[in-house]
Amino acid sequence: MRYADVVRMRPGLWSNASLLVVAALLTGCSTLPSSGPTAAQINGALKNNNQTGFTIVDIDAASAQQLAFAPPPVGGLAALDRPGRIDTLGPGDVLDINVYEVGVTLFTGPNDSSAQGGRFNPSARSTALSNVVVDSAGDIQLPYVGKVNVLGKTTAEVQNLIERGLRGLSQRPQALVSVKDNAFNVFYVSGDVRAPGRMPLRMPRERLLDALARAGGTVNQPDDMIVRLTRDGVSAETRLSAVDASGAQNIQLLPGDRVELFNRPRTFLVFGASEKVSQVAFGADRLSMAEALARIGGPSDRLADPSAVYLFRYVTPTADRPEEKPIIYRLNMVRPDSYFLSQRIGMHDKDVIYIAGASSNAPGKLAGILGQLFSPILAVRAVAQ
Repeated sequence: MRYADVVRMRPGLWSNASLLVVAALLTGCSTLPSSGPTAAQINGALKNNNQTGFTIVDIDAASAQQLAFAPPPVGGLAALDRPGRIDTLGPGDVLDINVYEVGVTLFTGPNDSSAQGGRFNPSARSTALSNVVVDSAGDIQLPYVGKVNVLGKTTAEVQNLIERGLRGLSQRPQALVSVKDNAFNVFYVSGDVRAPGRMPLRMPRERLLDALARAGGTVNQPDDMIVRLTRDGVSAETRLSAVDASGAQNIQLLPGDRVELFNRPRTFLVFGASEKVSQVAFGADRLSMAEALARIGGPSDRLADPSAVYLFRYVTPTADRPEEKPIIYRLNMVRPDSYFLSQRIGMHDKDVIYIAGASSNAPGKLAGILGQLFSPILAVRAVAQ
C-alpha cells in the first residue's frame, strides 16, 4: 500500500487503527523511557532486590538531628604535633666562625706593639673561618682544634667547645659562631602553591599557616584544597579551610617537615527527575541539602515526584560497625517542615541526590510518543487536502 493510500483511508478505518495503536501502547506504559526508578520501585527493591543491604530512613526531626553538620575532626594534623627544637645544627649547615684573641695570637702571630710606643697592646684581634660545612656525621674540622661534633648542638654550645679546644694554645680565646646557610632546620612546601621550595625555619617558631603564607598561598579556593603534612615518615591531612589560625590543626613546624597542597574538590551527584544529571561542586566550606537542591534547580515541575527526594550515602564505619553501611534518606518536599529540616542536613563529599519521577508522567509521555508517530501523517494529509 502506498503512502497516499494510507492518507486516503476511510475515517472509520483510521480511527480503528489509532485505537489499536493506543491500546498497544497503553499496555506498555511500564516500559516507557524513564530517568530512574519511581518511589514505588525503590520501595520494592528494598524487599525484593536489595543486594547491597541498604535501608530507607525518612527524614524527620530526629533523623535530621543526626544528619546535622558535624564539627571539624579533632585529629588530622593535630595528631602529629609534638615538641621539638629548631635552633640546633645538623648536616649540610654552613657556619661562619670568628675567633677572637689578645696578646700573642695563635692564628695571626704576635700582637704588634710598635704602634703603642713599645707598650703591650691589649686590644683583641679576630680571625674569620668562613664557610665551615657540617658533614654528614655532624662534624666540623677546625685548625688547632681538630674535629668537633656539632650535631644537635646550638651555636652557643659549639662556641664553648671551640674555646675549650683553644685553651692553652691561645690567650683568652673567644669564639662567635653563626649560621650562614641553614640546611638542617628547614621545611619543604610543594603542590598547588605559588612559590614551592625549601624554606628555613626561623625564630620565633613558625606554624603551618605561616609556612603557607611564605610560600605565597594556594592557587585555588581553600575549600577545595587538602593540606598534607609528613613528619618522620607519618602523614596526616585535612582541608585547608579547617585549619584555624588559633586551632590545634595549625601546628608548629619541625625540621624536615614536608607540607603539600593539592586540589580535591568536594562534589555531589544528581540523578533522576531534575533538569540535568550533573556533578556539582560544593563551592563552600559547608553545604546543606537545601542549598544543594537549590543549586540544581530543585525537582522538575514536569517530571518529578516532590514527595520522593532521596539522599544516597555510605555511612562511615564506627567501632561497633566496622563496615560502611548504605542508607537512603527520603525527603518529602510536599510537607512544609521538610524545607526547615533540609537546611540542617550537611552534605558529604560524593553524596548522591536522586529525585524520583512522578508515576503520573506515563500518560504525558504516551501523548508525546503518539504525537511523534502521527504528526507527520496528519501534516501530509493536511497538505493533500
